[in-house]
Order: sequence, then structure tokens, then C-alpha cells
Amino acid sequence: MNGSGTGGSGGYIRTIEWDMMNKYKFFPLSMLSSFSVRCALYPFTVIKTRIQIQRHSEIYKGTFDAFSKIFKYEGLSGLYKGFWVSAFQLVSGIFYITTYETVRHFLQQQGVRDSRIRAMAGGGCASLVGQTIIVPFDVISQHMMVLGQLEKHGKTKVVVNPLGINYQGRKKPQIALDIIRTIYKMDGVRGFYRGYLASICSYVPNSALWWSFYHFYQEQLAHISPAGTSTLLLQCVAAPLGGATTALITNPLDTVRARLQVQRMGGFGHTFGVLWGEERLGIFTKGLSPRMIQSIVFSFTIILGYESVKRFSVSDEYKEEVRW
Repeated sequence: MNGSGTGGSGGYIRTIEWDMMNKYKFFPLSMLSSFSVRCALYPFTVIKTRIQIQRHSEIYKGTFDAFSKIFKYEGLSGLYKGFWVSAFQLVSGIFYITTYETVRHFLQQQGVRDSRIRAMAGGGCASLVGQTIIVPFDVISQHMMVLGQLEKHGKTKVVVNPLGINYQGRKKPQIALDIIRTIYKMDGVRGFYRGYLASICSYVPNSALWWSFYHFYQEQLAHISPAGTSTLLLQCVAAPLGGATTALITNPLDTVRARLQVQRMGGFGHTFGVLWGEERLGIFTKGLSPRMIQSIVFSFTIILGYESVKRFSVSDEYKEEVRW
């Protein structure tokens, strides 16, 4: 077997490494794949965020209840609130995957052979870079997601509008610009990094664990599968398993992050304390249903796209050693 890729049975390359790909093919195909997945799964992000920031279950009783209510009262556009702001995450996605693959490749050159360790380190570093770019867009898109949502306060209902902006009858680009101006006026540049520490505490472990579990499940499935089983099939099964496991472990951190960024609470510890006072052990399951669905479907589709793109982008000298 040529190259440095992780080998499978029969001398085939199971993991296509960074130095085996044509980057001129990889980057545009990767962006197209990522954008398609985000388009399909964005409604789950909106639903998850709204459930996470509500108190108890005052408005939405669960994932399907939230979906039906948002669609009924706000239409399809309600499920895509903040989408175009969030779409800028494609830029951070390129930095994310480049960092992930580069760190894995570097560790391999340093003699680290355990793919799970390399994946964990690569995933953690990639998320740190990605979140530094993405948090400002995340803050803006989350404000757009919840703007106008009703919330109970005792016997009365109030409209969620943390920044107090005028949004009635206005176009989304105007609302987005108002959100940006208001955040900058209130907090300066720091306002766009509100919840940055919470994002790091949530997404870095999430990313590190996801990639580690992905490689772990992939190896376990390869050991128990019949010879000749499609490598891509094993990867598409391993990814949702890794996504579900990671979502279960990191859900409380993600809930704290969402509250901190939207409701403008104090620090990470204070926000966690408020959430614990409201939910107690419910913090472990708050918003878990849409997050679990999103994580499983996202993991499957992103890996199907990502691993397929890697196969289409592999250099000619390795094509015979890579199978689907």
C-alpha cells in the first residue's frame, strides 16, 4: 500500500489523508456539500435554539410541537430565520476542515498512530479555529431565530426581543443590520463574542469527541463486518453513532451557550446556575430531542458528502487503492 493513509482489509486505503487529495477539487466540492446539508437541516437548529432559550416548556412541548407551531404561525420562512447570516459559516467550515486535516497529518508525521487520538486533537483544534470565526455570525443568527417568539411570564405573554429593535414589517437584511448596530452600540466588538467562552466549552469538546467516536465506531464496525463491506457504508453508520453519543454527553454545555448568547446573562457559571435553578436535571435533556435528530442526520449527511468529496478529490496515484 502506497502513501500514509489508514489501511483497511485487502490493502485498500480506508482513510484518505490530507496529502492524498487534489485541493483544487476538494475545496469547492466540500463547500457545495456543506451548503446543501445546512440548507436541509437548518430548521432543526432554529427549533433547538427556541426550545433551549424558553423557560421550562412554556411555549413548545417538544420538537414536533415546535415545528408545527412555527410552521403554522410563521410559515416556512420561520424555520429559516437567520439562515443567510448563518450561511457565512461556510467560510469557517473551510478553516475548520483544513485545520482538522492538517493537525491529523502533523500528528501522523510525529509518530502518533492511533487514529482516535489524532481525530480528537484535530477536531478540538479545528473547532477552536472555526468558533473564533463563527461566533459573531452565530450571535446574530440566533437573535434572528428567536425574534418575535412569544414567551410566558406568569400569566402574561411577552414577545422575545432582547435588543428592543423594531422588526415589524421590515425585511430580513434590515433587521440583521439593526441587530449588528444595536449589539455594537451596547457592547462594542465584545458583543459579537458574547458567549465565546461558552461556545468554546461547548463546541471544542463536541468536535473532539465527535471525530474520536467517529473513528472508534468505524474501527469497531470494520472488525465485525464481512470482508468486502463498503467502506463508505461503514463510515455512514459510524458517523450517526458518533453524533448521538456526543450529543448526549455535551447537551448541557450547548444549552448554556444558547442561553448566554441570546438572553444576555452574566458569565458561563452564572448562566449555568440560573439554568440549574430552573431545570435541575432537565438541563441534560432540554432541547436534546431536536439536537439528537439534527446531530444524527447531520452526521450521516455531512460524512456521506465529506467522504464522497474526498474520494472524488483523491490524486490519481491513489485512485486504485481507494474503494467506495
